Amino acid sequence: MVIVKWIKKVGTEVDNSILNPGGTLGIIGSSTNGVGLVIAARNAGINVGVYGDNENTETMELADFRVVGARNDQQQLQNFAERCDIVTYESESVDASVINFLSAHTRVPQGGDALEIMQDRSLERAFFSQLNLNVAPSATIVSLDDVYQAIGSIGYPSILKPIQKGLGQNRQLVIKTQSDIVKAADLLDWGTYLLESLIPYDKELSVFVAKSATSTEFFPSVENRYRDHELLATIVPAQIDQAVNDEMMRITKEISDNLSYTGIFEVAFFLTKSGNLYVKRIVPAMHQAGYVFERATNISMAEQHLRAIAGLPLMPVKQLMPVVAVYFTPAQESGIRTQWQLKTNWFFNFYHRTLLQADKTPVAGHVLVEAPSVKEALEQIDDTNIWNFNAPSAENSDEKPTE
Repeated sequence: MVIVKWIKKVGTEVDNSILNPGGTLGIIGSSTNGVGLVIAARNAGINVGVYGDNENTETMELADFRVVGARNDQQQLQNFAERCDIVTYESESVDASVINFLSAHTRVPQGGDALEIMQDRSLERAFFSQLNLNVAPSATIVSLDDVYQAIGSIGYPSILKPIQKGLGQNRQLVIKTQSDIVKAADLLDWGTYLLESLIPYDKELSVFVAKSATSTEFFPSVENRYRDHELLATIVPAQIDQAVNDEMMRITKEISDNLSYTGIFEVAFFLTKSGNLYVKRIVPAMHQAGYVFERATNISMAEQHLRAIAGLPLMPVKQLMPVVAVYFTPAQESGIRTQWQLKTNWFFNFYHRTLLQADKTPVAGHVLVEAPSVKEALEQIDDTNIWNFNAPSAENSDEKPTE
């Protein structure tokens, strides 16, 4: 139960559940998600503190104060929490136990419930099952015999993943034939796993949601293009039939209605060539695919997240124009700088510090390409030969950390 405290001051009533200018926002984590959040907060006159285990990040550098410590250092976490009016986490990689601990010392509007559910594949499946959502067939695995018994119903190809998310792709195994199953023996020594069918999807889609205590706002649906588990591009609006879009919005609303959470979250989907829609995962945090809204809509992901956690009314979301976001590495930076001198409809974001993706691939920034149509934006991107969207990709994973 949330208790709203009212304080009388000079004849006015001040709602302590609102984060006002002059207040202090604490951010746990220091991925590039945090950069936009720091800027949004400071533009609103809100002080910002950042807690993380690496002081050499752009989010740390932009903060008014920073605390460097291990994520399980309870003394440092408590000291940090007590300096903040509210605390938010900006990435799904923060352990739910850390958020639950912080909640005892300050307000954490997002809460830890959604994180706890989505970081455990067994809890996540139970949540999806409760809502009767269409997901990839799966089975819980504790021994090699379980794999042999389950593969008949799960089918080939399938993927074996640890129940606990965040352990990395080296703890996963793609099973294409029966001869691959024996390779799982060593992995299963680490604990319980989930065997999941690999859906032969045509498109990967998602819907971003902003949820407050009193209202919900939906961003336009997006198409995400991944290569070797890393985000390559995000397209707004997604090039899909209206019926598919309507179904995505219906499912997302149902999830939102049943999820205990405040702030931005993402619901990701697989769409097959035959038109079947599968729920892929929920990210109970900001995600880099949402950077596209900096130009595609009238409010950015970070600004809307700040409004939600600060207790302010959410901004009604309006799509402005088609936008494609593409990410570039240091190796591509020379070509990017050439486009910097040529393009009037390209908006460049150079990260002050290179971000390392899950597989250690460096990302130096992203570009937002505006155009009258998605087709024209993609053609402009293709013409530069900086990115090759048609290059072959390894099997996709549901795990694409933002840090």
